[in-house]
Amino acid sequence: MSSHPFSDQAQPDPAAPLLLFDSGVGGLSVLRKVRERLPQAPVIYVADNAGLPYGAKSEAQIAARVSGLLGRLTERLKPRLVCIACNTASTIALASVREVLEVPIVGTVPAIKPASAMTRTGAIGLLGTAATIRQGYVDRLEAEFAADKHLLRHGAPELVAAAEAKLRGQPVDPAVFERAARSLREQPHGESIDTVVLACTHFPLVQDELAQAFGPGVSFIDGSDGIARRIDALTQHQDWRKTRPDRALFTRGGIEVDQLGAVLEAHGLTDIGVV
Repeated sequence: MSSHPFSDQAQPDPAAPLLLFDSGVGGLSVLRKVRERLPQAPVIYVADNAGLPYGAKSEAQIAARVSGLLGRLTERLKPRLVCIACNTASTIALASVREVLEVPIVGTVPAIKPASAMTRTGAIGLLGTAATIRQGYVDRLEAEFAADKHLLRHGAPELVAAAEAKLRGQPVDPAVFERAARSLREQPHGESIDTVVLACTHFPLVQDELAQAFGPGVSFIDGSDGIARRIDALTQHQDWRKTRPDRALFTRGGIEVDQLGAVLEAHGLTDIGVV
């Protein structure tokens, strides 16, 4: 995680929200953990569903889109802190976003460090988007925390679509999850995998399905606990006041957003709109 510290002199407006940003609904897995720690915090969740999926875009496209969007959103919504609840956007655009924004930023990074501490066999699977798994940032995490382990990577864009469909109440073919598991298992040392890093915030939303595909004896880990801890630490001793319902904003409306109504409400997001 990365962030700017708050100035001791400038305490935020108690009604200033946390802004959680993702390409779609994956960041709801992060929001769930943030709510556990900061139930009183006003929240605005922004999904750039018009840009989904990020994993298929180039680094330049992602950096330009995310920094431009977040620049406009922070100017309009005045958040106290921005959480980029998206591994792809964080690993690619965090530096450019920090140049644009003057608020604290918490990013999302693949949970390679805790996975390295968890594994007993030394074989770790990493599921992410195609864009995330090829980043030098992931190479550096591997070199620092898993140099003596076998880190096997697989880009699984199908899982993003599966998570989005699941939350809209649509059926998902189990073969999607079986393909992801097989793609890791068939790599050298893949048969020994006992820990899988979910390096996309969408993937914890389909963890149960992945667990079934991988079979017994495999643990899953993602970065959401660490993100929530970081946000909690950065906002210590701040006042919170909710003056309106928590919001979910999308960059494109339509039937797919309408189908998410029940899930958004279950996450406390009752005011739904389009930016």
